[in-house]
Amino acid sequence: MAKLLILLTISFSAIAAVAASGSTGESHRFSRNLSPKSMGLKKEKFSHLHFYLHDIVSGTKPTAVKVAEAALSNKSATLFGEVTVIDDPLTVGPEPNSKLVGRAQGIYASASQEEIALFMVMNFAFMEGKYNGSNLSVLGRNTIFSEVREMPIVGGSGLFRFARGYAQAKTYTLNPKKRDAVIEYNVYVFHY
Repeated sequence: MAKLLILLTISFSAIAAVAASGSTGESHRFSRNLSPKSMGLKKEKFSHLHFYLHDIVSGTKPTAVKVAEAALSNKSATLFGEVTVIDDPLTVGPEPNSKLVGRAQGIYASASQEEIALFMVMNFAFMEGKYNGSNLSVLGRNTIFSEVREMPIVGGSGLFRFARGYAQAKTYTLNPKKRDAVIEYNVYVFHY
């Protein structure tokens, strides 16, 4: 009888412990160590992507639209305080009718009172080939009149999970009156 009572006590204790931790039996933890293999990650790769971004402000179908400005933006030589949302085409070549490989979607803001320098927050959303559905995230400073600008790649998704690297931007054409531009991008990225 004593053995039966001990067995019942242990059984009820185990049932109570499972019920207290949730129906799945998993404990609630904030963090844990994982191996990359357990997440399906294989060997890290290093890739170079080359494409052209078309930032179109003018015309009937702009891809860059001003959504906010400060009271002083129009008086500022650097357009300080102006915020623009973009959905810019990314193409293989600099021509507008070149093959579309993705879109740059995000925001840039004029963030300097001393020079024209944009704070860039955007995703390169790819829609072609093996990168279709994958994204790279850019967050950085773009001094648009510098010959080559470098901005960090801070992450990605799809085939670009755990991405890190940098993007080099170089102005291919700029129409200062219309503010339309074609920018050549070379992106160097580590990813799985």
